[in-house]
Amino acid sequence: MQQVVLPIKDDKTLKRVQKQLLRNNRVGMRNYTIFQLGKATLLRVSDVLKLKKNDVFTENGNVKNIIFMHDQKTGKANHLYLKPVERDLIRYYGWLEERAIYSQWLFPSTRDFNCHISRKTFYKVMTEVGNELGIDYLGTHTMRKTGAYRVYKQSKNDIGLVMELLNHSSQASTLRYLGLDISSRQKALDKIDFG
Repeated sequence: MQQVVLPIKDDKTLKRVQKQLLRNNRVGMRNYTIFQLGKATLLRVSDVLKLKKNDVFTENGNVKNIIFMHDQKTGKANHLYLKPVERDLIRYYGWLEERAIYSQWLFPSTRDFNCHISRKTFYKVMTEVGNELGIDYLGTHTMRKTGAYRVYKQSKNDIGLVMELLNHSSQASTLRYLGLDISSRQKALDKIDFG
């Protein structure tokens, strides 16, 4: 049976996941920053992991305000606004410098800095965090779904904005992606008096 990956909907659980990601002294900052960047940009994990350092940082280590890329899965153009995650990226840049990790990749593999961390490795990271915290719905899409859910809720349910950020072409697929189609129906049905 395939695992159901859901967004993290409450702040307390989100803080627990973030703290757990940081726990690994060797690669915690990298894993945390992958999660934060994916959550803030709503990119798929494969697109986050394939970012190069110079996609995000200027030559002198400043975070670029906006970057342009094409989604790997859909080929659609995507403009990413990095200001919401700027503080985390600056902290991560310092972490890389402290450890003398020099790679073209934003998120290099620990085995070989000439390669980026693999999707499979990040899946293991998220699964391990879920196991340690007793959360059975974490996966590689958790960061994207969590970011989308937070935008949806904090923008007063602006589904159009979420669709655009996710590069989705239909409202129905976005609602399904957020897990809101089922829960919204259930909440509506709970209010109905069927007599």
